[in-house]
Amino acid sequence: MRQTAPEFWWRQEPSAAALALMPVARIWAALAERRMLKPPRYRAPVPVICVGNFVVGGAGKTPTAMALARLARASGLKPGMLARGYGGAARSPVLVVPSVNTAEEVGDEALLLAQTAPTVVARDRAAGARRLVEEKIDIIIMDDGFQNPALALDLAIVAVDAANGIGNGLTIPSGPLRLPLTPQMRRADALLVVGKGTAADPLIRAAARAGRPVIHAEIRPARDQEWRKEPILAYAGIAHPEKFFTSLREAAAPVAKTLSFADHYQYGEADAMKLVQIAEREKLRLVTTEKDLVRLAGKTGALGALRERSEAFQVVLAFENPAAVTEMIEAAVNHAALAQKA
Repeated sequence: MRQTAPEFWWRQEPSAAALALMPVARIWAALAERRMLKPPRYRAPVPVICVGNFVVGGAGKTPTAMALARLARASGLKPGMLARGYGGAARSPVLVVPSVNTAEEVGDEALLLAQTAPTVVARDRAAGARRLVEEKIDIIIMDDGFQNPALALDLAIVAVDAANGIGNGLTIPSGPLRLPLTPQMRRADALLVVGKGTAADPLIRAAARAGRPVIHAEIRPARDQEWRKEPILAYAGIAHPEKFFTSLREAAAPVAKTLSFADHYQYGEADAMKLVQIAEREKLRLVTTEKDLVRLAGKTGALGALRERSEAFQVVLAFENPAAVTEMIEAAVNHAALAQKA
């Protein structure tokens, strides 16, 4: 289970705590950059598109990967999804079967990805790519792993949350950056700005200086659904729960109460009883994210009751200019073909 990121990471100006951690951050940055710049260990026989982010935490990578898979399929390709399986125990490559595997085994993100295309989780990305190729796919879409040097990439799209950007702009543990921005921007092929806000504006300018295209997208409800019914108790264990709560309110949902948990939170019986009791006492409808709901799949007892009482607010990522993204996918296919001949 991931812990909640420190609040000071997301302040625009570095705090005293961030500055005190700078010596450790410099060591982390040097080691992380050295690792990222290593030559790739494996080139897959099919194109590889990576959806990553500059920072720790959510930026819309999983819905972006699923949207890319839909565009690839529309272009006549058979996509396959590759993920590390955060929150899951699986170490060797596992082909995800949603009706069989649990979030404890393969992670919540993989269960969502598998609803879109064949999905493999693997700590070793190269081994995972080999296993995925066995499924006769035409293109690999990798959720996260942008800083991982294991696989040769044909297209690296870095997603950034328009409302949060890169926080204070410092590296772990002083800030949310996985390593300094400059080498990461150099490795990226395109910047994807997700949602509304101005926090990503400095990144957009940095991408322009680096000659990287900027694409835009937003998270929308997956379908038209009437949410203006009973008052809602919204709960979420994701990187930025407030984004989920805001999305519900924008859909005119009557959110009466919210409860936030750590990213990839594994709910316990006590959590489930508390949520159900509040909902019953205050006559509230339980609504959560798709990621949270898949973590409750197959549960019994109080967790099973929470699963039965809860409904997911389903969302999709919509590109502002899908034709431009389709061109990027086609360019990745051509890049891979040339690399295979080299």
